[in-house]
Amino acid sequence: MSQADEQKVVSLNQDQEPVSAKEKLRSKGIYLLPNLFTTGALFSGFYAVVASMNGHFDKAAIAIFIAMILDGLDGRVARMTNTQSEFGAEYDSLADMVSFGVAPALVAFSWSLQSLGQAGWIAAFIYVAGAALRLARFNTQIDTADKNYFTGLASPAAAAIVAGTVWALNDYGVTGEQVSILMALVVGATGILMVSNVLYHSFKGFDLKGKVPFVAMLAVVGVFAVVAIDPPLILLAIFLVYGLSGPVVTAKKMFKERKSAQK
Repeated sequence: MSQADEQKVVSLNQDQEPVSAKEKLRSKGIYLLPNLFTTGALFSGFYAVVASMNGHFDKAAIAIFIAMILDGLDGRVARMTNTQSEFGAEYDSLADMVSFGVAPALVAFSWSLQSLGQAGWIAAFIYVAGAALRLARFNTQIDTADKNYFTGLASPAAAAIVAGTVWALNDYGVTGEQVSILMALVVGATGILMVSNVLYHSFKGFDLKGKVPFVAMLAVVGVFAVVAIDPPLILLAIFLVYGLSGPVVTAKKMFKERKSAQK
């Protein structure tokens, strides 16, 4: 190689160094838009805890449902804008632990479970531990799991069942002490369902970017109209049906497998 060629190689390497430094600086940044939704979900979960401590259980339950909406948007916004990142995934998991793990358990404990003493906080802890284990398992199996199904009840759905129960019963004038045993069963059962091997439909097959018939929009309007009739009761009914659908789907799948094995 001639001296002139060597000088060209050196100059090229020197020109490339600032570019690589800029790329390193860019990689340290975070995407603002999806993380704004995640922060909103985290704030809603924290507000639910504060509201329940002050005795505002309706507001606490509503805050958890708002956190669910924001949590559903952050991932979709990240995919639509191509702003997915490892930071966003980790931040989302931590926010989910607060909004759908700690917050529902503390809301249920403040409203009802504390009247049971030790049994009450044990039931609340089963739920919190179930949410933590559910999120950890989801993160480790995200690349290998079936996209059409969740293994175990998703933490947002579990939070909706707990928060919806508190919201609906409190809205109808029922005190937490009157249904403390029922609440302990609901909280404990949802915690166990989160770490179970029960299959739940993920609804990830819906294409939100594609065109739909006009009738589909009418159906969406109809759903909103039905929910508006009695939000706490209707939302609780929807998520209770979803929570019970898992064992039914799993039982049907096991029955089909046994039937095919016998053939």
